[in-house]
Amino acid sequence: MLIFDAHLDLAMNALEWNRDLTRPIDEIRAREAGLTDKKDRRKGTVSLPEMRRGGIGLCVATQIARYVKPNNPLPGWHSPEQAWAQSQGQLAWYRAMEETGEMVQIKDAAGLEKHLKRWSAKDVVSPVGYVLSLEGADSMITPKYVERSYADGLRALGPSHYGPGTYAQGTDAKGGLGPRGRELLAEMARLNIILDVTHLCDDSFWEALDHFHGAIWASHSNCRALVPHNRQFADDQIRELIRRGAVIGAALDAWMMIPNWVKGKTTPEATGLKLERIVDHIDHVCQIAGDTRGPQPHCGRCAHPRYAHQAWLHARGCRTHHVRQLYRVPSPPLEVTICSLRPLVLFRWQQAKARLSTRDWTRKFGLLNAEGR
Repeated sequence: MLIFDAHLDLAMNALEWNRDLTRPIDEIRAREAGLTDKKDRRKGTVSLPEMRRGGIGLCVATQIARYVKPNNPLPGWHSPEQAWAQSQGQLAWYRAMEETGEMVQIKDAAGLEKHLKRWSAKDVVSPVGYVLSLEGADSMITPKYVERSYADGLRALGPSHYGPGTYAQGTDAKGGLGPRGRELLAEMARLNIILDVTHLCDDSFWEALDHFHGAIWASHSNCRALVPHNRQFADDQIRELIRRGAVIGAALDAWMMIPNWVKGKTTPEATGLKLERIVDHIDHVCQIAGDTRGPQPHCGRCAHPRYAHQAWLHARGCRTHHVRQLYRVPSPPLEVTICSLRPLVLFRWQQAKARLSTRDWTRKFGLLNAEGR
């Protein structure tokens, strides 16, 4: 079974965390012994060999580089040009992974078909396929840079990340897109680039959906009804995404799974947080959706691995036969499968009655070009 992960900050881990993702996770952790420059050193959860072991043969892999204006307290680059250069360094890492056979970029339907055939042959050394996405558009010096990035294989784009942005406002911020944001969306629509609405603040979310009529997904967000925070989606937002035929991914970040989390103090161990709580979010989306496709998968970002699954898996291990323990709410049309490899966990949701052909899938989610290839 090929598993598709909807959001991984692989290049950021490689360059900003100095992690050699071609190595086993235990080796990566061992090389971080004694390091205190970043939180959660020695707790990484993802590497390319571990993805292969778990059958995760396809992912959405990101570029991410925030530009911050002088009054913005968040960490980031001090000019769009610096942010662009950082994103290009990340692209260079993906290219290096391609040249060594570790990864392969998926840019169109033909490439996806070829990759699926390669993985169906069960070759354990097959490269991991990736669809390139940009998380936060601040590194786009002007909207014209979108076409340049498209030529490099960019197929999905989230206009915002945390805080205020150039093209949209993100988590913990307020406000709409403005003219530059609408220009960005128009360029994305022209090039058939997927809009990732994750991290858009409420104002920007609704304005973006008013102006963008192409393919949409929400790669990693949970439900505000269960965990009140603007990072999560409210029920009316979920309904609109379902109406628009969007893919909705769940996030395994612990503070997004249960309410009343105090960052820097609360821990998964202290709260007894279990992996099954993510199913509450999945089921909430499914109850809103009714008889439709279930939410698509997202595995916790490898840069910030302090998620609920760690303590639970280290103590018990997790395999497919545990799914009955995790999925305890009645919603028969939805099939839930869980796989694990050491601390890496990834869900796959599918409905037998709603299987898309490869061509249908690529057309729906933006991997076909204007000529249908």
